[in-house]
Amino acid sequence: MGEAIGQMLPAAVGVAISPMPIVAVVLMLVTPRGRTNGVAFLLGWLVGVSLVGTIVLLVADGVDATEGSEPATWVSWLGLVLGVLLLAGAIKQWRSRPRDDEEAPTPRWMQALDGFTPAKSAGVGILLSAANPKNLLLIVAGTTAIAATGIPSGEEAIVLLIFVVIASLGVGTPVVLSLALGERSRVMLDQTKTWMSHNNAAIMAVLFLVFAAKLIGDAITGLSSSP
Repeated sequence: MGEAIGQMLPAAVGVAISPMPIVAVVLMLVTPRGRTNGVAFLLGWLVGVSLVGTIVLLVADGVDATEGSEPATWVSWLGLVLGVLLLAGAIKQWRSRPRDDEEAPTPRWMQALDGFTPAKSAGVGILLSAANPKNLLLIVAGTTAIAATGIPSGEEAIVLLIFVVIASLGVGTPVVLSLALGERSRVMLDQTKTWMSHNNAAIMAVLFLVFAAKLIGDAITGLSSSP
């Protein structure tokens, strides 16, 4: 189980520090129904990550993600494809980063957060975790890495739970701070939102580049050792 945790950890951290969902939940928290909507968003996020992770593990286990004690060949090929996609994403993100004092564009739906209901906030949480291509790639990569270790299903479930918890720290921390500190958290959250909004593209570019290198390296190692 320790190997599975080690293999999935980079992807879980990558999902956790994805800036746009953190910006979204911070913006929710400063609306009139901020605390309720923030909790709803977090619950939606947990559902989204758990759902994608569970589906990937079920599919991977169904087609056998291991060959002996090593990852199956298809796992290595999938890792290579995901690595290349993340590398392309890193290049795209870096090129789209704001220059100097240029402001990063804010998505239109974020400008309508004041009118969100808890149900809509939960839906956005699910979409940003499960349907956002950036996070989806990382979740698929992380949970496939769990399956590739060949651990029993019970241990897979435990490691997936750990993955979900780590992947939710980024959006969960502002919610906890808001609930615990109330109005005192506003300045801190606003500074976090401003910094992450401006540096979103650069953060994602570096994150994608690092994880792409890991995936491609692991894939090449796996393919070169397969018969």
